[in-house]
Amino acid sequence: MLQCNCSILGDSDAGEAIVVDPGDDVARILAVLQKHKLRLSQIIITHAHIDHVGAASALRRATGAPIFLNQKDLALLSMMDWQAEFLGVPTPEIEAPDADAAKGLIVAAGNWRGEVLETPGHSQGSICLYFAPKSLLLAGDTLFAGGIGRTDLPGGDSGQIMRSIEGTLMQLPDSTIVVPGHGPETTIGEEREFNPFLVS
Repeated sequence: MLQCNCSILGDSDAGEAIVVDPGDDVARILAVLQKHKLRLSQIIITHAHIDHVGAASALRRATGAPIFLNQKDLALLSMMDWQAEFLGVPTPEIEAPDADAAKGLIVAAGNWRGEVLETPGHSQGSICLYFAPKSLLLAGDTLFAGGIGRTDLPGGDSGQIMRSIEGTLMQLPDSTIVVPGHGPETTIGEEREFNPFLVS
């Protein structure tokens, strides 16, 4: 309903994949994996809002892949009933993650190797995934094309998100492709130059 961008990163030679932010549509995700003959090795959640984590437990049951979520968002994960009521949707089945997506963690599937960047502000446990060899950043809801993540929900902090963006994301090369949690792709350079939250 909220049009979250779920990313599937697959290496056909290794036959492995990572899924990032499975908010819904488990059947569609499984169909993509099956079509490309990929075994799901990791499920990564950039933050514990319902539209990014709603299908994670079902996907884990279907594939056996572990779920990684930054432990600073466990409190937010425990508020799933409230989140569902806030949006007027059914509460999805949610289980505890298998591991902490902490700063510096390396996620991998074949030739996809990325590093967890902690970028609190949209939520306390918000993370981004930086795949340096691919010049790719999966930004969750920290940075958007022409915008930043909202900070008026539990765990949000406007000063903190700006520090995360300016101190971490804006240190990446301008050519880095940014896939945000919602909306179109952009680049770090485009956001540095045109994002109204970053242009002084």
